Amino acid sequence: MIAMSGPASTHSPSPELFFQTANSYQKTALLRAAVELEVFTAVAEGNQDVPSIAARIQATERGTRILCDNLTVTGFLMKQDGRYSLTPDSAQFLDRRSPAYMGGALEFLNTPRLMSAFDNLAEVIRQGHTVLSEEGAMEPENPMWVQFAHAMVPLMMMPAEAIAQAVGASRSGPMKVLDIAAGHGIFGITIARHNAKAEIHAVDWANVLEVAKENAAKAGIAGRYHTIPGSAFEADFGSGYNLVLLTNFLHHFDEPSCTGLLRKVHGALQNGGRAVTLEFVPDENRVTPPIPAGFSLITLAGTRGGEAYTFPELERMFRTAGFSSSERIALPGSPQTLVVSTK
Repeated sequence: MIAMSGPASTHSPSPELFFQTANSYQKTALLRAAVELEVFTAVAEGNQDVPSIAARIQATERGTRILCDNLTVTGFLMKQDGRYSLTPDSAQFLDRRSPAYMGGALEFLNTPRLMSAFDNLAEVIRQGHTVLSEEGAMEPENPMWVQFAHAMVPLMMMPAEAIAQAVGASRSGPMKVLDIAAGHGIFGITIARHNAKAEIHAVDWANVLEVAKENAAKAGIAGRYHTIPGSAFEADFGSGYNLVLLTNFLHHFDEPSCTGLLRKVHGALQNGGRAVTLEFVPDENRVTPPIPAGFSLITLAGTRGGEAYTFPELERMFRTAGFSSSERIALPGSPQTLVVSTK
């Protein structure tokens, strides 16, 4: 018997997948329009038929009906007897009044630069890396990372809480934490909220760190939030850290670059200290689970040598850098994985 990965064929040949994929850009436009018009918030407020939704979002009834019907087709709304309601996911993540609202993440995920990386994917595949500028997103003080820091906090709240729990932040004594490529800072800030004796040292470009400092002040931990401006590959981390956070960072770089950085991380940790990596980690077959496996296309189109690394690849890099062990931890409800590596 031949083992196969990917969707199994259970029906006669059909062009359905072809048309769905060829037209998938329309789903992106649909979601962006719904977020801009605040359709999900309107429905959550009790506007459940076409006339009331149209009045709330200041749109025509025809446009509103077609919008809401297509949101139902794609799974963002439910419809019964001409009335619309939110799915549990839409209620959690797309109602602007929800603390977990993620609509703002579109401001970063759909930025022209990120989307333009896919404009000539055939050429990307020929060359084996992005065809955008050599520096691209990694150039110093790139304003796109300020946009990222402002937009992505709600999307990262759940994994930030999961990391705080996984490292036992609330049960630990004093902690010195290094947050590499901190961005919005929410990962280190969450640990500091759970541990009143945690001191956070955040590394990122100076313009991005201004956003992290604002978030630290809002969380009431500004006095324990310290910044190290500059490139993670060049900045002086200092030493004596109990914990180093590497969240959504390694996938930007090739394996030798990652290994070199991890040696630097290893040197910054005290004995017994841990590095916590958050990444999209596909299975070794590289086609499952779908979201982590699909992330490899993003790294191909958007980086010079980055990768959606498998756990054995991450484990090898940490071992080469001097770490004694690495543990893989699944995050319930998230397509991402934690890798906790011990010095």
